Amino acid sequence: MKSTKYLDSLRGKSQAELKEELVAAKKELFNLRFQNATNQLENTSRIKDVRKNIARIETVMSMQAKAAREA
Repeated sequence: MKSTKYLDSLRGKSQAELKEELVAAKKELFNLRFQNATNQLENTSRIKDVRKNIARIETVMSMQAKAAREA
């Protein structure tokens, strides 16, 4: 599945790389919302996908932080 491959790639990244990816995803979400508000967005399901990716990134970041605290 596509999301499991994406999750595996996220788990292999460092906290700094995850933060960069999170910032990029949030910028993309902002741009998608702006396009949607101005009726320029053709694929509205992309907003949902980006929101889920942001949640995945934040989950992996919290899991790594928790593992670092416990170690």
